[in-house]
Amino acid sequence: MPALNYVQALTANQLGFNPLSGWQFEYIPAAWGRGAVVSILTNATTTGVRLTAFTGSQTVQQRSPVQGSGTAGLIPSENVVAPLTFMAAPGDRLILNYDEGSGGAPTVNGMIRVEPL
Repeated sequence: MPALNYVQALTANQLGFNPLSGWQFEYIPAAWGRGAVVSILTNATTTGVRLTAFTGSQTVQQRSPVQGSGTAGLIPSENVVAPLTFMAAPGDRLILNYDEGSGGAPTVNGMIRVEPL
């Protein structure tokens, strides 16, 4: 199962950080004929971060707050953060857009797993 861990410090009022840009599995492989299950765990060091998640042309999660209990550099676990889980079709592009809207400089921690069906 492909996975990607990421940690990124955001600047004040930064919009549109996408940790999946350029990742090998940014697009669900066409060879995965039935698609994939995508699971995302994420948190931030402040409460001012918002996440919008897309797969293909669908908005999976509209701009919503990211849990603010994170420690910079520590990948969240399922014991602490509820995963965002959804289905993606073959060829779908996965996009995660993080926006910082509180004027702070938080760090975003995350993990994405993509499991073929």
